[in-house]
Amino acid sequence: MAARGLGLLTLLPLCARRSQVLRPIHRLLSRAGTVAADVRREEQSSGSVETGSEDRTPKKKFSEVQKERREQAKRTVLIHCPNKISEKKFLKYLSQHGPINNHFFYESFGLYAVVEFCQQESVASLQSVTRTPSMDTEAAIPFRSRFFNLRLKSPSNQPSEQPHAQCSSQSSPSSKKLFELLCDAESIDDQLNTLLKEFQLTEENTRLRYLTCSLIEDIAGAYFPDCTVRPFGSSVNSFGKLGCDLDMFLDLDEIGKFSAHKTSGNFLMEFQVKNVPSERIATQKILSVIGECLDHFGPGCVGVQKILNARCPLVRFSHQASGFQCDLTTNNRIALKSSELLYIYGALDSRVRALVFSIRCWARAHSLTSSIPGAWITNFSLTIMVIFFLQRRSPPILPTLDYLKTLADAEDKCIIEGHNCTFIRDLNRIKPSGNTETLELLLKEFFEYFGNFAFNKNSINIRQGREQNKPESSPLHIQNPFETSLNISKNVSQSQLQKFVDLARESAWILQQQDQDRPSPSSHQPWGLATLLLPSVANSLCLAKKKKKKPASERIKNLLESIKSSSAENSTDTNGKSTVSTQP
Repeated sequence: MAARGLGLLTLLPLCARRSQVLRPIHRLLSRAGTVAADVRREEQSSGSVETGSEDRTPKKKFSEVQKERREQAKRTVLIHCPNKISEKKFLKYLSQHGPINNHFFYESFGLYAVVEFCQQESVASLQSVTRTPSMDTEAAIPFRSRFFNLRLKSPSNQPSEQPHAQCSSQSSPSSKKLFELLCDAESIDDQLNTLLKEFQLTEENTRLRYLTCSLIEDIAGAYFPDCTVRPFGSSVNSFGKLGCDLDMFLDLDEIGKFSAHKTSGNFLMEFQVKNVPSERIATQKILSVIGECLDHFGPGCVGVQKILNARCPLVRFSHQASGFQCDLTTNNRIALKSSELLYIYGALDSRVRALVFSIRCWARAHSLTSSIPGAWITNFSLTIMVIFFLQRRSPPILPTLDYLKTLADAEDKCIIEGHNCTFIRDLNRIKPSGNTETLELLLKEFFEYFGNFAFNKNSINIRQGREQNKPESSPLHIQNPFETSLNISKNVSQSQLQKFVDLARESAWILQQQDQDRPSPSSHQPWGLATLLLPSVANSLCLAKKKKKKPASERIKNLLESIKSSSAENSTDTNGKSTVSTQP
């Protein structure tokens, strides 16, 4: 389909440029598309924060969602646009290559457009009329991709027009804005749902993540045709927040499956290949080559680091146009399976994600977690702790992994590197919980539960949903759901664990006190979750206690007695509330 008509625009493939790696601020400038797409977005947005409601809509499998998103990404292009451009003319120009299903603009070191065509052939049509830029002082590497640069042929003659669209932030709200929203909420349940709504990945951000993976797949495909680059971790497990890194998995298994289907007759045809001593060495060599390719030829890929001697070798880089910090691995299928498991847990009950987001935000506010590797608790560990806590409720809100395994059928069976990763993948076959506890109650009792947990002798195990004796001496032991001999929290120090316990106890105490003396909504004073997120809460409480000159042991004893006496009135059985003291 030839491009004719406007004569205003020239498309150039955007070649890689080395420049300073920064964290951009995304701003959505437009998200026009089909009416159906807009309705879907509204339904997803409203449905994601409804707590305790019964959603009878059939739920898609993780694999089905990934397949749809990948197909969507293959029909999509990324275009760097002039700062002032007529949106109407822009869409009219691109529509010459085929109907457009969806598009939106965002800012990240300039103005970018993400455009999804209805047919993949439209992308090829656009590429066919795109030229390689000519440089005066530099040489361009002629790489054909779906990442373009749009230029006006005669900028001086073009009218100054802004896109006729509403601006909307694609970044997390500021602390000030968040506190205003939380203080104006009607209940603690409303606060947790508000935080989820403000921090969860948007539809546009999710589309951009899959598109970025698809663009990297195009590059890797030059060496490994039919390979797949899949997002995993926070980007797909439903627990990702705006600004989180983009984890990618280079899947080469599809190549072998593709050739296996073609075998017939009395002969077996195999590719001639290079042999290396081990699979780890093969992984290192593959990632080394891909890393070099991204560094030298990948448009928008900057700050490439090859971290090949790590336990899980990876290539780390910044995709400047999308603003994502990316980690590319291969031979890491268990991590992809973990993403699917968390996706299932997040989809089973609407309270799960709201509680996880709030606990993570609370932990970050008090420096319990960090983006820098160290002795801190990780977000993954916190998520597993929340799942474990919800398995301990009466009745349980979430099933154990072993129970999900009993529901699995033959097509669900999955063994990876000798580890049994089998569990049911069809969400519609899992019976929803009859537990109707509020988020406010769950938040308070999460802090009480882990404020009293016997970390000195027990480990956390979501396979069985109960405490087990620690097999090692690490301060915090959380069993890896699939590689059961591993402790996912082995890095956590005793001092960091004690800090978590102290803050959990204090948070339980604060929520208990506010039950008796809650400020009026008109006062706009921090309360509930907002109080817990104040970074100075722990310090101010410690200072206040020091003024009373009470020994630490007496303060902790009084706090525990206060919590236990209150919970004893409502406790009738072992409904997930721990009564075991932690190590002093």
